[in-house]
Amino acid sequence: MDECKVRELLADVQSGHVDVEQALERLRTLPYDDLGNFARLDVHRGLRQGLPETVYCETKTPEQSAAILARLWQHHDRVLGTRVPPEMAAFIQARLPEAHYDATSRLITLERTPRAPLPDDAPYAMVVCGGTSDLPVSEEAAQTLEFLGHRVERAYDVGVAGLHRLLGELDRLQAADTVIAVAGMEGALASVVAGLVSCPVVAVPTSVGYGASFHGLAPLLTMLNSCASGVAVVNIDNGYGAAVFAHFVLRRM
Repeated sequence: MDECKVRELLADVQSGHVDVEQALERLRTLPYDDLGNFARLDVHRGLRQGLPETVYCETKTPEQSAAILARLWQHHDRVLGTRVPPEMAAFIQARLPEAHYDATSRLITLERTPRAPLPDDAPYAMVVCGGTSDLPVSEEAAQTLEFLGHRVERAYDVGVAGLHRLLGELDRLQAADTVIAVAGMEGALASVVAGLVSCPVVAVPTSVGYGASFHGLAPLLTMLNSCASGVAVVNIDNGYGAAVFAHFVLRRM
């Protein structure tokens, strides 16, 4: 249950269309909804934080993920699942035909009401990445932000090995309200970007790279040790976490 639904319920009580007992019945699932012996859904999160619970699907069974998404779909008009393997997505879509799956980002979404198009001058986040191998994490960030209702610009394969590619995007970078910089290997992209812009930069290290990158540890340490100011760093491959941070930045504007 999100803020809009609570407002609608209170208005219905005030107008007499819903009596107190009916309203209480609809509020009984706050602050959580038990689902068997494997999940307690935080349906109150939208009221507390401004966005509902997201389902991390990768280490769940297909049955668990489908059941959780279906129950959240009863509470919310918009539901998001992350890290969904293709075979799990097929299982979920067989049970929830309304679900949309993107194989690159591995996001699965349910939306009852499409959002209105954003104006061309709306505040925006720019998602940049070092190389094509970083696309899954980059698209997880970009599509999560779009799901949350924000304008997103993209500039991919602009890593520091060919700095002229990034500099070709300088106008869009400097006009952005926040930038998400996604990179593996040595992870220098975030520092370079932060040295060019005046907005907050969210750095996302990826597990892309040869052995000494230690599955993303090397770029993580580089980003944490950035010599440029204004860089926030999320966990390795955490495009979703970067998007939520950027969401809170954009929501305040």
